[in-house]
Amino acid sequence: MPIPRVRPLPVTAYANLNALGGTRTDILHALAEGRSGLRPLVGEPGIETAVGAVDVALPELPSELGPWSTRLARMAAALVEQLDEPLRRARERWRPERIAVVLGTSTAGALTTEHAYQEYVAHGRLPSDYDFRRQHTFGAVLHVVSALSGARGPAWMISTACTSGSKPLASAQRLISAGLVDAALVGGFDTLCNLTLLGFAALQAIDRVPCRPFSIDRAGISIGEGGALALVERDGDARVLVEGVGETSDAYHISAPHPEGRGALDAMRQALEQAGRRPDEVDHINAHGTGTRLNDVAEAQAIRAVFAAPPPVTSTKGYTGHTLGAAGAIEFAFSAYAIEEGFLPPSIHADPVDPAIDLPLVRAVQRGTYRHVLSNSFAFGGNNVSVLVGAP
Repeated sequence: MPIPRVRPLPVTAYANLNALGGTRTDILHALAEGRSGLRPLVGEPGIETAVGAVDVALPELPSELGPWSTRLARMAAALVEQLDEPLRRARERWRPERIAVVLGTSTAGALTTEHAYQEYVAHGRLPSDYDFRRQHTFGAVLHVVSALSGARGPAWMISTACTSGSKPLASAQRLISAGLVDAALVGGFDTLCNLTLLGFAALQAIDRVPCRPFSIDRAGISIGEGGALALVERDGDARVLVEGVGETSDAYHISAPHPEGRGALDAMRQALEQAGRRPDEVDHINAHGTGTRLNDVAEAQAIRAVFAAPPPVTSTKGYTGHTLGAAGAIEFAFSAYAIEEGFLPPSIHADPVDPAIDLPLVRAVQRGTYRHVLSNSFAFGGNNVSVLVGAP
């Protein structure tokens, strides 16, 4: 069944926060220098690994949002703060009721609940300011972002593991196409927590050193934290365009990808068909590239199946770690950087490259003109999203 064409949607503003920094300038410098933000994990839960921790001052929430104050909420507040002026213009242009908020997360406020439980174990009581509904649930950070942004349109959270941060872009497409809203604030967030560190360690999917996507020596992921937000509008002064979003679910296995990457392959093809683009028009692929043995090979096979001559490929997880529910949003921003800044960061820690990864990996900073960039996000359960980002 053919995928219907969609009209490209302008992204009028976006903001990014991860282990490389809290500002566009800091993040771009690190990418251009090939400098990783991964550092050895210190303290709980005592696993030998590297993590991508956000190491910047985070704003306090306004007093009226005090009960919702968590690390996750404060990271979200830092991103909304960066978009203050574009959001003000959007509210004036479209009215708050015509601006949706669609966000993704994998673990929501699990970190805050872990701290509360530790106090319960130590002292027999939960912290007096702990509130499960306002601090742990998916709706907690949604409430904070809606309140701080002034958006009053439809609002919901998506939790589809590692595609949570990219699926909101497809939701924005549908909402705007249906005429329900004129703009949408979309993105994803996650924090480091013992739940994910211990969970992936139990799956034997964590590398002891900074992750090495596409390397023959790769041994698993490094977990990171962070988030990104993008303001998508019906029309406006675009920084970049959302040209197409492909979504599939092959349900091959609860945690492993299809060995031939069939779901990933179909997601990439859908994104291209939706945008009306040929594979040879894509200038760069920001790969999912986690550093696990199965995922990297499956993604490489899928890319080769779609692209007769694949464009330059990078995995940026060697910089930030796998930020789980935030990964799709953060890597959307990295794809936008390639278009706006005219350079591709090297895929660090890839040497020596696995011979089974027959892709043109970016090994040193590459400068040029990049007009169409594909950003891949794949998740447990065969959940796949591919976003085609375009130049205005």
